[in-house]
Amino acid sequence: LAALSQVLRLERSRRTAIVFPLQKLERYLAPGTDTAPFRLFQPGLAALQRAEALFRSDRGHPIDYVSSAVRMDHAPPAALPEVCFIGRSNVGKSSLIQALFSLAPEVEVRVSKTPGHTKKMNFFKVGKYFTLVDMPGYGYRAPQDFVEMVEAYLQERHNLKRTFLLVDGVVGLQKTDHIAVEMLEEFGIPYVMVLTKIDRASRGLLLKNVLEIQEFVKESTQGCFPQLFLVSAVEFSGVHLLRCFVAHVTGNLPTVEAS
Repeated sequence: LAALSQVLRLERSRRTAIVFPLQKLERYLAPGTDTAPFRLFQPGLAALQRAEALFRSDRGHPIDYVSSAVRMDHAPPAALPEVCFIGRSNVGKSSLIQALFSLAPEVEVRVSKTPGHTKKMNFFKVGKYFTLVDMPGYGYRAPQDFVEMVEAYLQERHNLKRTFLLVDGVVGLQKTDHIAVEMLEEFGIPYVMVLTKIDRASRGLLLKNVLEIQEFVKESTQGCFPQLFLVSAVEFSGVHLLRCFVAHVTGNLPTVEAS
């Protein structure tokens, strides 16, 4: 289901669950619950297809791993709009990036069963359009110089358009996630929360975590996009929507029509 064309062959309910997993949860909300945060970013089919084209490599549109860096003076030039992905060491960050790039199989995203495998900032160039950065994980087995590396990147990378903060959809926000939120808020960095591993959570647990995190975002943050993004790198749920959001925030999808 990495390609949208395959998803469109599914029956409607299953299709919605793959493309818009957050909307799938709406039917289980109590009457009167505010559903606005579930539908703030709701692109139509044409926008989803245009975004997918950015993540599909071909001869005229290469998608390449560029380089890794442990210090900002080792980072590649800040020539393109950029997004970065950060999260706890075992949140499934590299697996999600691998899913996003699944239509460009020549791109090697190293995924390890050992938490904390990513020790450097890894830069991936998507044609002439944007750069995606896989940041080291924080918490368990984080690199010793994690704080210096990440703080310097967030403060100095002027072409950074959005930070994607990954949160485990099974366990919800943890203490280390709150520290990451405080850092992003302190630096005034616009970010969005992505709940990973939703295929491992029961519907009730997932909905509980979604509502709690939505309330936290509403009451305790300034720079966080009010809509959560739910993803499963295994089932490709939410991956198509996340591709579209990345294309949008990097300026490659300026108008997103409603479906």
